[in-house]
This record gives sequence, structure tokens and C-alpha cells, in this order.
Amino acid sequence: MTTTPTLEPVSYEHAGVALTGWLARPEGAARAAVALFPTIANVIPLMEERARKLAAEGYLVMITDFYGEPIESFEASFPVAEKLRADNAYYRARIIAGIDALRGLADGIKLFAVGHCMGGQAVLEAARAGEDLAGVVSFHGTLPTTAPAQPGGIKPRILVCHGDADPLVPRTDVVAFWEEMDAAGADWHFHSYGNVKHGFTDPHSPDKGMAFLDYNVSADRQSWASMLSFFNEILG
Repeated sequence: MTTTPTLEPVSYEHAGVALTGWLARPEGAARAAVALFPTIANVIPLMEERARKLAAEGYLVMITDFYGEPIESFEASFPVAEKLRADNAYYRARIIAGIDALRGLADGIKLFAVGHCMGGQAVLEAARAGEDLAGVVSFHGTLPTTAPAQPGGIKPRILVCHGDADPLVPRTDVVAFWEEMDAAGADWHFHSYGNVKHGFTDPHSPDKGMAFLDYNVSADRQSWASMLSFFNEILG
């Protein structure tokens, strides 16, 4: 009988800010560990569901904490996120603190980073920063950065799952990202889903009443399968 993984709090900190990760454990030995970076609204039910699903697939998963404070609503997250991301070095250090918190629990197994929305951007910043990860996966994350990857500076393999109709990520950003990855010598995959907007993995995207957001069941299903296949290929 399979049980639903519970979420355990994990305390960590960055720059004097107390942060709380949420850990989901697999039933047996973990295949690998996954740092799960949430949306701009931080830890929401979608992230909890995805952490549990990954744990059921055999992974040790921790939802990281961007802010260390409660977020009252999706709209309220925008200024808090803008403040966090204003200094790229500080933002990257916050991201890496989450990875390191999970690394301390991972007992030497391979480590992945996966992110949705702002979390998708975050895992790409971790890759650009040279983090020693097996792979990173971005779901509808934005692609530009103020600190592009340097030649030879990216260690993990990269999978980007992107909605081609995402108004937050025009095709100019897509091509610029491809060129950045090529210049860095990165091992990258890019899956683009036609007529799909931002937030395509979240069934509640349409409820937010924002034109750039929408759910797409096919892109959600296909991107999840692509991530699992990506993990399997890396792990062997």
C-alpha cells in the first residue's frame, strides 16, 4: 500500500533571514534529491502537490523558501519578489541557500533543481552561477538575466519547458537564451508548447484573471513526463 508523503519543515537561513523548506521523503531509498523552487507566490498547494508526486516517484524533495515571510496573495507577491531580485548576487545567494539546505540532507546522492514560474527562473540562475547539480528543469520560467553564463561555467544539464504564447517570454528572449547557452557550452534541451501561456502547469491559473496566465492540460502532462524522462536519462 502506498502512503501519501507528508511534508516536514526544514529550517535554514540566508543573510539573517529565517527560511523554511518543506521536505517530502520517498518510501524507500531516494533515487536522487530535488530542490523544488516555487512560484512567485512561494509555497502554494500546487508546489505541495508536486513535491508529493516527486516523492512518490522515489525522490527526496524539498520546497525551498524565497521570502521567509507569509505572502497574502498572488498580487502581493509581486513587490516582494521585485525586492528580492533587485540584486542578482543576493538573489542567487538566496537560491543557493535552499539548494545547500537540501544538500545537507541528501547524503551524497545526485541533486536536481526544478522550478515553476519564478522558480523556473531561479533554477536557471543557479545553473548560471555554476552550482554543482545533475540537472535543472524550468517550467514556464522567465529567461533573461543580468549575469549571463560564462563559457564553461554551467555544470548541470538543462531542460526548459516553455509556453510559446507566454507574453512574459517573447521569442526574442528565447533566441537570446539559446545563444547564451550555446556560448556557455551548456548541455540544454528546450521544449516549446504552441499556443500555451505562462503558468500552464497550474490548474488555478485561469482563476487569477490575468491575461498572461492560463492552464494547459496537455502541456502540463507532457512537460511532467519530459522531466521524469530527463531525470531517468541522467540517473541511468
